Amino acid sequence: MVKKSKSSRQWLQNHQEDEYVRRARKDGYRSRASYKLLEINEKFNLIGPGARIVDLGAAPGGWSQVAVRLAGKQAMVIAVDMLPMDALDGVRFIQGDFEKDETYEELMLQTAGQPVDLVISDMAPNLSGMKDVDQPRSAWLVELAVEYADRVLRPGGALVAKCFEGEGIEALRGAFRCRFDRMSNFKPRASRQKSREIYLIGRGYEGRRS
Repeated sequence: MVKKSKSSRQWLQNHQEDEYVRRARKDGYRSRASYKLLEINEKFNLIGPGARIVDLGAAPGGWSQVAVRLAGKQAMVIAVDMLPMDALDGVRFIQGDFEKDETYEELMLQTAGQPVDLVISDMAPNLSGMKDVDQPRSAWLVELAVEYADRVLRPGGALVAKCFEGEGIEALRGAFRCRFDRMSNFKPRASRQKSREIYLIGRGYEGRRS
């Protein structure tokens, strides 16, 4: 049996005592991240009945759970992740790497040419702890989400993407501003205080403008 390091034991203890971890267990959500999307939706009112939603970086399914609960049985919710995800009623799941052509094309087939109301992306790279590596990698995933949104969002649609404050963040904000009528920065209360993560939220998709 491998003995846990002191830092690992401390992380596990903090995780178990986390308010949102306890709430997720009580409310039946798969992860504490569910409360981030709930807060985002409460503030920006992005998910309505019957919405067509694509969830990028979905596993273990916390955001998809929120999406399908808020949008209802008539919704179309499609989730994709390279990790496996247990089935969720009302959610179509694609297991694959969003950066790979075959996964991307499968996702396009699943939407069957229907315009999408909302793209949500909680994608993040496997963090190495080296800022010079992690920050560009994170920004690249946001760029992919923006490019995908260009292909599928209906006029007036919305995009939510996780980012990390640091080098390249202004370019990402610019990418949102040149596509959406409104761009917001939002850090949910459910985000850990020490984390540099924020969410860029674009509303009122107008197509890419120069």
